[in-house]
Amino acid sequence: MRRLDNIDLRLLRVYVALVEAGGFAGAQVVLNLSQSTLSTHLSDLEKRIGGPLCIRGRKTFRLTDLGRVTLDAARKLFADIEEFGHRIGTASGRLTGRLRIGIVDGVFTSPALGLQATLAGLLEPDYDVFIDLVQATPQELEQAVADGRRDVVIGPFAQKAPGVVYREAHREPHHLYCGSGHDFFDRPDDTISRADIEATRLSVRGYRQLDDLFRIGHPKAAASVLNMEAQAMLILSGRYVGFLPCHYAEPHIAAGRMRAVQPSRYGFSSQHHVAYRRSDADRPLIGAFVAAFLARARAADQAGVTEPDTPAVERREEPQSGTQRSGL
Repeated sequence: MRRLDNIDLRLLRVYVALVEAGGFAGAQVVLNLSQSTLSTHLSDLEKRIGGPLCIRGRKTFRLTDLGRVTLDAARKLFADIEEFGHRIGTASGRLTGRLRIGIVDGVFTSPALGLQATLAGLLEPDYDVFIDLVQATPQELEQAVADGRRDVVIGPFAQKAPGVVYREAHREPHHLYCGSGHDFFDRPDDTISRADIEATRLSVRGYRQLDDLFRIGHPKAAASVLNMEAQAMLILSGRYVGFLPCHYAEPHIAAGRMRAVQPSRYGFSSQHHVAYRRSDADRPLIGAFVAAFLARARAADQAGVTEPDTPAVERREEPQSGTQRSGL
């Protein structure tokens, strides 16, 4: 029987990353390795395992039966290693291990949602913690935490995945904005009619397109984006209106490049949650991060980072339906 106890764990990690990236092209970016190096690592692993793990070609990458078994076993092995680290860290009173975090984009400037302050307060110099941080759409993040590819995710989740705990973190205010070159920019809000709104170009979030159209009753989208930076660029072109978090738009407003359009009519709040699997609730690293993040978010709320200054009757919540889930 072939001995497998001396397999280099790095080869297994490369293999898992290769599979999760969907092939060599994606893995090159994720691992910052050349295709020839990846091929060498994969060949070395196949020699140790004793057979081909995948069928690969110029446009083909699929797992063999042995490859699927190896993938499942490798993921379980890494989970066991993480659990070992968590137990040792708990016994020593130190946080240790890998924490895979997912968060939506456009939150860096938010005192409540930006992770920089949370991580600064949580991670002591002697903590042996590896942070794996990605940005993605709410649907992708929710799917990733449900199937175990992320440990904890933060975002405005519209769907509820089974086996996942959702804790309210922060209600993020949004407004509809236009750029300095737009026809609305120098016009008073009371001169902008419903017909004007319907006639102008609207840029929507691709993962919530129907929500954005429904929110202002617009007949069709003229552009679609998947992140706030792209949305800001379209708005700043002076040819589109679109929704942005208020904190994200503030620097552009201060510089005279952007303005809110009828905020009392089109202002709304998006409820953000921090989510993790119920089966991971007792993991010390996840528990410590969630507690630190929620404390920071609530402190920011108490300091006044809450709703846009609009009449209560006009405030709306993020819709909780009408979206589709996709993979990360």
